[in-house]
Amino acid sequence: MQPQHFRYSEADGVATIRLDRPERLNALTFDSYAELRDTFQALGTRDSVRCVVITGTGRAFCSGGDVKDIIGRLFDVSEAEVLAFTRMTCDLIENIVRLEKPVIASLNGTTCGAGAVIAAACDMRLASESAKIAFLFTKVGLCGADMGAAWLLPRIVGHSHAAELLMLGDFITAERAGEIGLYNRVVPAGELASVTAEFARKLSEGPGMGLAMTKRALLAEASMTFGEAMQAEGWIQAECMKHPDYRESYDAFIAKRQADFVQNRPGHRERE
Repeated sequence: MQPQHFRYSEADGVATIRLDRPERLNALTFDSYAELRDTFQALGTRDSVRCVVITGTGRAFCSGGDVKDIIGRLFDVSEAEVLAFTRMTCDLIENIVRLEKPVIASLNGTTCGAGAVIAAACDMRLASESAKIAFLFTKVGLCGADMGAAWLLPRIVGHSHAAELLMLGDFITAERAGEIGLYNRVVPAGELASVTAEFARKLSEGPGMGLAMTKRALLAEASMTFGEAMQAEGWIQAECMKHPDYRESYDAFIAKRQADFVQNRPGHRERE
C-alpha cells in the first residue's frame, strides 16, 4: 500500500487515508480518483486493517474534482471518455460502501462535491465545527444525483432533507448537518483527531465478523421486505454464533475481563 496521490498509514489495525493537497483544498484528480478506488478495493483483503479513516490536510476535507485538472479537461474528450470517468467515480463510492470494514470520514473542514459524496459513503462522519458541506452539483449545471448521492443521502437524512441538499446545492453548517443526522458528531477542531482515534480504536477492536455482517445487512436490507429481513437476520446471527468471537465474549464475561476479538482476526496468529 504505497499510494502516490495521497498519504496512507497503518497503526493498531486502523488504516488512515489522508488527502494531502491543501493548496487545492484537497481536490481530486483523475489519478487520485483511480488510486482511491483501487485502495478501497484492496483494503477488503488486507488482514492488517480492521477499520479505515479518511481525512484531509489543512482547511478542507475535499473540495471535489479539481476544476483545472478534471472539469476543464473533460470538455475536450469523447463521450465515451466522459462516461468512463463518471463510472470510475461511482466505482470509488461503491468500493467504500461494499468494504466490509468500518469506514470513518473525519471531516476537518470544507467538504463539497465529490468530497461530500465520499463522506456520505462512509459508515460514520465525525466533523470539526468548521466542516461545512455542500452537494453542489446543481450549482454547476449537473444532476444532484452524482456518484450515488441520491441513493445514499435519503438513507442518512430522509427524503426531504436529501432533496433540499441535492436540489439547492447550498452549503450547510456543521451544526445544521449534525441536526439532520448527516454528521454523527460535531466537535471543536482541536478535538477531532482524538475523537476520531477513539471511534477507530473501538471499531478496530470489535468483532470482525459481527461488524462485517452488520455492514452487509445495512446495505442488503434496504431493499428487502420485513419478512425477508427477518429470515436474513436469523441466518446471519446463527452463523455469527459459530464464530470464535461469540465464545470469546462469553469467556471474557465469565472471567470478568475485556473481550479480545483481535486474536480471532485472519492473520493475527501468523503475525505473532
